[in-house]
Amino acid sequence: MALSKRELFLKRRLRNRNKLRTLAGGRPRLSVHRSNKNISVQLIDDTNGVTLASASTLEKDLGVVGKNNAEAAAKIGATIAERAKAKGVEECFFDRGGFLYHGRIKALADAARDGGLKF
Repeated sequence: MALSKRELFLKRRLRNRNKLRTLAGGRPRLSVHRSNKNISVQLIDDTNGVTLASASTLEKDLGVVGKNNAEAAAKIGATIAERAKAKGVEECFFDRGGFLYHGRIKALADAARDGGLKF
């Protein structure tokens, strides 16, 4: 029997998360969540269980409220890179969850790399 889209998403998310746990090496995790209307990203320190920095299209000062396209994702990627550098974080690992590395997720990752984050 074929798996539903949700079941495939959950399998991808677990497969990705388990692989990243083995490769973490104490680095923070750059976790991405994408919905139909917004995109958000958090820089999480899993050893201490705290969020170091975050950015989202819901923030009014970024000027992309309610937009979820590649340009908004790129702006969020650049913002999280800037905020991570302010916290002294230069290396992290990219946790795309169950989302495919394509389109908006790729635009966010490329902008974060251009902003100075290494993953």
